[in-house]
Amino acid sequence: MSFLIGLMAGIFGGLVGLGGGVVMIPLMIRAYRLEQVHAHGTSLMALVFTGLSGAVTYWLKGSVDFLAAAVLAAAAIFTARFGALYANALPEWKLKRAFGFFLILVSLLLLSKPYVTHLTFLSQPATGWVKVLALLASGAAAGFLSGMMGVGGGSIMVPALVLMVGHSQWTAQGSSLAAMVPAGSVGAFTHWRLGNVLTAIVPGLICGIVLGTYLGGTLAHLLSEANLRLLFAAVLIWLGIRDIGAAARLRVAAQSSPQGKTSPPPLAERWQIPPDSPPP
Repeated sequence: MSFLIGLMAGIFGGLVGLGGGVVMIPLMIRAYRLEQVHAHGTSLMALVFTGLSGAVTYWLKGSVDFLAAAVLAAAAIFTARFGALYANALPEWKLKRAFGFFLILVSLLLLSKPYVTHLTFLSQPATGWVKVLALLASGAAAGFLSGMMGVGGGSIMVPALVLMVGHSQWTAQGSSLAAMVPAGSVGAFTHWRLGNVLTAIVPGLICGIVLGTYLGGTLAHLLSEANLRLLFAAVLIWLGIRDIGAAARLRVAAQSSPQGKTSPPPLAERWQIPPDSPPP
């Protein structure tokens, strides 16, 4: 089961330049009945390999800007840990609602690219220190989001690379996958330290991810840039609407509960995994 989940997440991640956590997390919750935060931690641990495998696939096609990826990652590794810690402190419905609206906003920005490129700040790609600052800001936001939501952060990095830096959709997706490797590693380690990683299923997820990401990355280069951008935006809109709806249901459930949110039992206890087991 974990291999199939990883395979589907890898194909999706390689195709649209995301880590695949938006696919992996709901599937793991349904298949293994995990708490949301545990699914986030396990997803982020596996997504490190999505980024690695996907970056290699895009690099073989000449679609990775390693310098931009390095700048993004340099900022993201400092904020990923705080995102993972913040995930344990904020009510789940607030996180889902904010992220849902954010995904829809990003998708609209991508779809509007052909119509807004005449604007002064988008007509020419950022260069010099402006480009560096734009990448650092995007990387910092992506790292925090990665640690908080258990995703790769591509929903921030890809639009930033396309709209502000002027990269093609292919290069933006390949660079995003490369940047998520060090950032995701920091967030995954923090989640593991917090006991939010189900290590028993990680090997199966990784095997599926490696194969799926190669297939998805290869398929992405068979599509035109316009169609690829449309597919990317459509996926983000769907995910945003889904998260907003889920947040509304969670809010109603929290308000109807007389005791509010209760803490789930430790993951290691529920799955009989030693709490000090090393990460894979």
